[in-house]
Amino acid sequence: MSLHTLKNIATLSLLLAASSAAYAQQDASSTLDELLQSVRDSGAATESANREREQEFRSKRNQQRQILNDTQAAVQAQERRSEQLKTRFDNNEQELEALAETLRIRVGDMGELFGIVRQVAGDTKGIVDNSLISAQIDARNDVTNKLAQSTALPSIEDLRQLQAILLEEMIESGKVVRFQREIEDASGLAISSEVVRIGVFNAVNENGYLTYDASNNILRELSRQPAARYLNSATDFFETTSGNEALAVDPSGGSLLSLVVRKPSLTEQISYGGTIGYVIIFLAVCGMAVALFRLVSLQIAGAKIARQLKSSEISNDNALGRILAVYESNRNIAVESLELKLDEAIMRETPPLERFHSMIKVLAGIAPLLGLLGTVVGMIRTFQSITLFGTGDPKLMADGISQALVTTAEGLIAAIPLVFLHALLASRSRTLIEILEAQSAGLVARHVEAEK
Repeated sequence: MSLHTLKNIATLSLLLAASSAAYAQQDASSTLDELLQSVRDSGAATESANREREQEFRSKRNQQRQILNDTQAAVQAQERRSEQLKTRFDNNEQELEALAETLRIRVGDMGELFGIVRQVAGDTKGIVDNSLISAQIDARNDVTNKLAQSTALPSIEDLRQLQAILLEEMIESGKVVRFQREIEDASGLAISSEVVRIGVFNAVNENGYLTYDASNNILRELSRQPAARYLNSATDFFETTSGNEALAVDPSGGSLLSLVVRKPSLTEQISYGGTIGYVIIFLAVCGMAVALFRLVSLQIAGAKIARQLKSSEISNDNALGRILAVYESNRNIAVESLELKLDEAIMRETPPLERFHSMIKVLAGIAPLLGLLGTVVGMIRTFQSITLFGTGDPKLMADGISQALVTTAEGLIAAIPLVFLHALLASRSRTLIEILEAQSAGLVARHVEAEK
């Protein structure tokens, strides 16, 4: 007998006991038959309920067994799937390792390519930003800025644009192009001007050379143009619309032009000599003017003497004529007296022929001494600058050094031609005096022969 049945019997006994107690208290009219019938009915109902419960339990037991079987089957299926997934995971992990190695190799290649592209883009950006071509063609550095600052791999389109910019730079660097653009004139005013660009070297307009300010992307006229021969070639080149024309170009892109522009002119170099330099120049000019005047005077005097030598008539407009006049007026005196008279006449004619020669000689000697004085003064100024400001900035010493060198050069430049002119004048005057002496000696000899 099952446990469930025993529980039903116990329950029935309790009910019976309770019913017996209840019936004991009921009226005497309740009979045992009714009680028996009631117990039987209650037992049948209980039996029927128990059978139903047992049937329901068996049904649920079968269901639970089916669920258990299904669950076990599902667990087995999941275990098989887990084994499959584990196998697939292991395979995927091996494949992932292989792909990671391939990716590392390819990323290394692409990283090297990316570094090269960034480097080339950065170099191209520097070239484009400072190129004279950018003064004509605007907005050329957008692509180079993007690639130079990018942290991602460039696209094919970006590489093509970079290639186009490089090709454009190479092609335009070999062209001479005329275009209209707003520039700044020498006073800083913005004006519209026609500009001729010579490759990447120089740009000129009707006023001369232009300089390119890359930071502000603007062309400016030089505040000071180079020497006339360079400026004339630039203006001639600008006015030429066909054919060939010579032009001085700056292959450094403006560096040499800026140095040429800063080169001091002759007037500025002379001003470096200061007061001493101007004194040297004044003395040199005076000495050369006197020397040239004396050369002309001696040339005229020599021409007159030459005419007198060829003429039989005595003229008083030349030294030889005046000596001959002395001879003619003293032909009857003794030879000794005649010699003295002629010597006296020659001595009178000599000073005019040698006039200002000593002054020119003195100026030729003074000029280098003044140059030496300027050198000393310039070095004193240089050492004073060193004492005050040290040797950190050479420009502070340049003023004194310039004065020292310029005055020395001015003194030598003044002395050399003055020495040459003095020698020339002395030789010329000596030649004329020798002619006078020779003619005087001839007159004396003629007079001696006449007396015999």
